Amino acid sequence: MLEKAFKGGQKYWSLLLGLLVLSGIGFACFMLQLNQGLRITGMSRDVSWGFYIAQFTFLVGVAASAVMVVLPYYLHHVKEFGRITILGEFLAVSAVTMCLLFIVVDLGQPMRLLNVLLHPTPNSILFWDMVVLNGYLFLNAVIGWTVLSAERKEMPPPTWVKPLIYVSIPWAVSIHTVTAFLYAGLPGRHFWLTAIMAARFLASAFASGPSLLILLCFLIRKRTNFDPGQSAIDKLSKIVTYAMITSVFFLLLEIFTAFYSKIPGHMHGFIYQFTGYEGHAELVPFMWLSVILSVTALILLIPPQFRSNEKLLKIACLTVFFGLYLEKGVGLVVTGFIPNVFDKVTPYVPTVPELAITVGVWATGFLIMAVLYKVAIGVKEEIRA
Repeated sequence: MLEKAFKGGQKYWSLLLGLLVLSGIGFACFMLQLNQGLRITGMSRDVSWGFYIAQFTFLVGVAASAVMVVLPYYLHHVKEFGRITILGEFLAVSAVTMCLLFIVVDLGQPMRLLNVLLHPTPNSILFWDMVVLNGYLFLNAVIGWTVLSAERKEMPPPTWVKPLIYVSIPWAVSIHTVTAFLYAGLPGRHFWLTAIMAARFLASAFASGPSLLILLCFLIRKRTNFDPGQSAIDKLSKIVTYAMITSVFFLLLEIFTAFYSKIPGHMHGFIYQFTGYEGHAELVPFMWLSVILSVTALILLIPPQFRSNEKLLKIACLTVFFGLYLEKGVGLVVTGFIPNVFDKVTPYVPTVPELAITVGVWATGFLIMAVLYKVAIGVKEEIRA
């Protein structure tokens, strides 16, 4: 099947070339970071997790969202999702790959990864995060490729793949839950110290990931001869709607708890995000933009007549994706370090090399997704012909 990735028009090859160039620039900057260390980034002793880990946190949610098509199709026999299940699984493969790459670039010295394998520590959340991420990557790659291969041969999937599918469903929930525990288990970081951190992560994941999948379905329908199906898109849009409502509700719960209790450690993070703290307001425009995008998304998603309009649904999915990206991929991680435990502010702004490496990782992920989608769509078109 892989040969289908080497057949395409000018636009396809131009896309791959553009992504390769961005990946190459990011790799060159990573070589610079490898040579000079993390001092070329905006991180410091006080802000030890920055833009890299923020991207990782957001993308874990995108990866976990594959369960939103796998679970209804395999457990509840929602046939409409049959066409796009492979798209969700391959999206998860590319997202988890980006997650792992962001961990590598954040380490500064990637060789340190071997310490997790050579000296495993089961009492560490980081150890379990490594287990669930690599396991989820393996599950989706094997399941997606095996099922697609069987579909091409017009045969049912082998029986051994069914248990893997059932395991992948709770596994999808586990990757974002364990990631949330990385934050919620740190008592010195009040902004993250909340029992509903994992619930917030899952709600935002089930909104951002399916919204991206809907946009990809529209793009595929426009650029190829494969139609993912309007019914599947409609059902996904309902999932996005309820998940987005839940995500916003959970955030409001956090804000109420912080300001009603008037515990300084809980309030300072939100103050820094939305009004600035001690003259530092680096995140204020991004967080208010996130609020505007989230409110716009709810306005466009809740009324069924808006949600059934293709143009409005595209706008709604864009606002969901970027609104939640700003909340998690920009604001969540850095705010946990500001102010620090001594109530001092060490500002953090990502540097140009840091941003270039980030773009390079995103480009690598989208390159993998483009190739996998080319194979999947090629098989779908072959079957249809």
